Amino acid sequence: MKTEEYAVAERFDLIIIGGGPGGYVAAIRAAQLGQKIALVEKRATLGGTCLNVGCIPSKALLDSSEVFAQAKSHLSRHGVQVGEVKLDLGAMLVRKDKVVKGLTDGVTYLMKKNKIAVYAGTGKLAGAAKEGVFTVGVTGAKNETLEAAVVLLATGSEATQIPSLPFDGKNVVSSTEALCFDRVPNHLIVVGGGYIGLELGSVWARLGAKVSVVEFLPRILPLSDGEIAEALHKSLVKQGITFHLDTGVTGATVKGSQLVVTAKSKDKEVVFEGDKVLVAVGRRPFTAGLGLSEAGVTVDGKTGRVPVNVDFMTNVPGVYAIGDLIEGPMLAHKAEEDGVVFAERRAGIESHVHYDTVPSVIYTWPEVASVGPTEEQIKSSGREYKKGVFPFNASPRARCMDESEGFVKVLADAKTDRLLAVHIFGPRASDMIAEAVSVMEFGGSAEDIGRTCHAHPTLSEALKEAALAVDKRALHL
Repeated sequence: MKTEEYAVAERFDLIIIGGGPGGYVAAIRAAQLGQKIALVEKRATLGGTCLNVGCIPSKALLDSSEVFAQAKSHLSRHGVQVGEVKLDLGAMLVRKDKVVKGLTDGVTYLMKKNKIAVYAGTGKLAGAAKEGVFTVGVTGAKNETLEAAVVLLATGSEATQIPSLPFDGKNVVSSTEALCFDRVPNHLIVVGGGYIGLELGSVWARLGAKVSVVEFLPRILPLSDGEIAEALHKSLVKQGITFHLDTGVTGATVKGSQLVVTAKSKDKEVVFEGDKVLVAVGRRPFTAGLGLSEAGVTVDGKTGRVPVNVDFMTNVPGVYAIGDLIEGPMLAHKAEEDGVVFAERRAGIESHVHYDTVPSVIYTWPEVASVGPTEEQIKSSGREYKKGVFPFNASPRARCMDESEGFVKVLADAKTDRLLAVHIFGPRASDMIAEAVSVMEFGGSAEDIGRTCHAHPTLSEALKEAALAVDKRALHL
């Protein structure tokens, strides 16, 4: 990059490349601490993958499709007769886009409120620092040069492709395109049994598509607790989704208006025909075009991650990285915590991210939410533990909601009773997990949850009962 091609802009204390949850939150916290911040974002709107084509639009569609499914098959159980239920997919997609716009506009407002300078375009490090100052070129509607002693990389991740099924943006798609199909597919083939594939598969299955999930491994959700994954698998089968495990995709060809996907399962060839294929086999750090090699920043050749120290600094002093670029779960809330801690540690505040208590959520219905290791991981570590389980069919609130599928699992140290993990499969698990995270953050015990008064009737009572069940003291089981 020849910096003389760019108009010179003013100098900043910190330049952040990437306006997603990690980047914009880091910008806000650093601005609160008195820093002069520039935020560079290549998208037309802020919020990154999460707000634009990830967490938010997918949850908007998940909620809308759940309402549709409820109206079709559940309302009558409550004595509510609605007649024929019809889908207006166009209106559903408009609502999704409206939700996204409202939130991305909100982030833009926060940038103005915190006096953060936003630059629209692609940011790139222009080589190593000169006299302790880095130059970042911004290529956009107009080319600009920014200067700062500190640069934070927060560019997130992108969908992983597989050689046998390259994306074409129309028939073989990533999660981005699967958020805006112009019609409900007749047959959606989902390659990958992780949370992204299961969430989007659930959306289109509820709206009327035949959905087949093809997973290379012998189970879905390989990183989740096995008991939870098995329960979700059975639930999704009841909802009409078909699973093909131990099956690896080998290729795809177009046959008229159909895609013919070939795969192998236990040395036997399997053929699937569908009109859309969603490839959801994971995500990889986005580092292309950042000028990392020119600046001397190390990137792990195997994982694509950027190694950092406890302060989030790379091997190059003055260049930092957070979020999906570094080790840890690729989750928006993890990136936000990284951003806050980065800003605070640079300001001399003793802050940290406790990665062992980062919760994970899968927004199928029922939902899955977890914090801490799986039961399999605890067992393999040799640590002695106690287990308490409470089913939602014994929860008065879940019964009232007609949502009694699932259970809460609490795992605690056998000697100290310290809370090790909580895994929930059930209604509103995403909201319930926060209590478990808080207790674990304070080094609390299953007894602490069991002794805490929970309002009645609430779903969270199931967590209390599971905690009591650790010592075989459940009151309603």
